[in-house]
Amino acid sequence: MIAQDTLKNYIAGQWQSASATDAMPVHNPATGDVIAAAPLSGAADVEKAVRAASQAWQTWRRVPPGDRIQPLFRLKVLLDAQFSEIAKLITQECGKTLAEAEGELRRGIENVEVATGIPSMMMGSNLEDIASGIDELMIRQPVGVVGIITPFNFPGMIPLWFLPYAVACGNTVILKPSEKTPLTMAKVLELVEAAGFPAGVVNLVHGGKDAVDAILDHPEIRAISFVGSTPVARYVYGRAANNGKRVQCQGGAKNPIVVLPDADMDMTTRIVADSAFGCAGQRCLASSVVITVADASKTFTQQISDAAASRKVGYGLEKGIEMGPVITAESRGRIEGLIEKGVAAGARPLVDGRKTAVPGFERGNFLRPTVLADVDPASELAKTEVFGPVLSLMRADDVESAIAMVNGSNFGNMACLFTSSGSAARQFRYETRVGNVGINVGVAAPMAYFPFSGWKDSFFGDLHAQGRDAIDFYTEKKVVVERWPATWSRKF
Repeated sequence: MIAQDTLKNYIAGQWQSASATDAMPVHNPATGDVIAAAPLSGAADVEKAVRAASQAWQTWRRVPPGDRIQPLFRLKVLLDAQFSEIAKLITQECGKTLAEAEGELRRGIENVEVATGIPSMMMGSNLEDIASGIDELMIRQPVGVVGIITPFNFPGMIPLWFLPYAVACGNTVILKPSEKTPLTMAKVLELVEAAGFPAGVVNLVHGGKDAVDAILDHPEIRAISFVGSTPVARYVYGRAANNGKRVQCQGGAKNPIVVLPDADMDMTTRIVADSAFGCAGQRCLASSVVITVADASKTFTQQISDAAASRKVGYGLEKGIEMGPVITAESRGRIEGLIEKGVAAGARPLVDGRKTAVPGFERGNFLRPTVLADVDPASELAKTEVFGPVLSLMRADDVESAIAMVNGSNFGNMACLFTSSGSAARQFRYETRVGNVGINVGVAAPMAYFPFSGWKDSFFGDLHAQGRDAIDFYTEKKVVVERWPATWSRKF
C-alpha cells in the first residue's frame, strides 16, 4: 500500500485504473513523503460505478436480510485481524497518533457490529382490522444506489458510519474517500472484497470535486451521505437535494466547553486538553472554545496553559507522542493566519504554537497547541472553525450567560459542561441548542447505536448517521392496506 503508485478504483468487483490521467499526490503529513497518488476520477468513472451498482442492486435487494449481514460478520473478523495494519495506515496518511488511529478504527468497527442487527432493526409494523376485515402494514425497502462522500480526518471511521448500514438495508454503494487520505479505504475495500460481497454491491471511486459533482448529479443515485466543512456540506446538500435525492450532510463546528467553579479542575483540564488538541484539533467534536464562569478562570487558565505547553508533538508512530501534524502545509498556514487575526483582534497568546519544527521531521506540517485568552466572541477567530489545535478562552458571569454564548453560535454540533452540580447540568442539557451534549465529557461522541447528531450549520438534512437514523435514511417506508373477503377464498 505505501508506495508511490496511483491507486485504483474498485468497480463491479474488479480493481481497475481510472480513466482520468491526472492524479493527486498523497503525502505523509509528518514526514512530507509522497506515499501514493490518488487518481482524480471524473464522470466517466462514476458512470461505470453507477452501472455496476444499479445492476447489482436488482439482485442484492432480494437477498434476505439474514443473508445480507453474513459478509458483514466476515468483514468484522477481517477488520479485527488487520486492525494494527489499518491503524498504522491511518497514522501514515492522516497524521494522528497511533492510539488515536486505533480508537478511530474501533469506533468504526462498532458500526459494522451494530449493522449486523438489521434483521431486527429493519422490521416494519402492522395492525389488523383498521376497518372490518382490513389490515394495514408498513414495510421497509432499500432506496437503491447510495453515494458516500467522506473527509480526510477520520478515513477509517466515517465511511463505516454509513457503508455497513447501507448494504445491510439492501442498498448498493459508491464510496468516494478524501483524495488526501485514500489509502485506508483502499485497504478496507480489499477486506470488503475478501468478505464476499457480490460484485457491484460496494464500489470505490477516488477523485476530487469532479467525482463529487458526478455523484451528486447522477439520476440513479438515490441518496447521499456526506461529512465535511459547513460550506461544502451546504453545497452538497443543495445540489443533491435539487436533484431529488435524500441527503444527510454533517458540517463543521465550533464546539464550546463551559467550566463552572465547582468543576474538578484536574480532571477538567486533562479532558479538555485531550478534546482540544487530540487529533491535532482536526475532528468535528474537538473543543475549540472554553467559557469559564465566574472564578473558574483563575485555576483553569493556568492549568490548561501548562497542559498545552507540555504536550509532546511529533510523528504519531513514535512512542510517547501525544499530538501529530495537521493534514497539509496549506492547513497549517490557514490556522496560523487565524491565530494572527485573533491576536490582532485583542486575544492574548498564553501558549503560541506557531512556527513549530520537530527535529527529524522538518518537512512535517506541525503546529504546537495554542491557547488564546480574552478572545472577543464577535471576532473572526471566535466564529470560524479553525480545525486545528487552537483553544480560545472566554469568560461569563453565570451559567445563563454562558448558555447564551453557546446558543449564539451559528454552529450546533456539540457543547460540554464541567460541573459537580446536577441542577446546572440539567439546565445546560435542557437549554443548549446543539445536537450532542457532554456533561463532564470533552468529546460527546455517540456510540454506534445512537445517532451522531448536529444542529444548525453543523448539519443539513433530517436523519443523522448511525443507529436507527441510519435505518430510516437507507430505507423507504411502504404502507400496504389489504382486504381479503371470505367470499373470495377458493375451496379446496
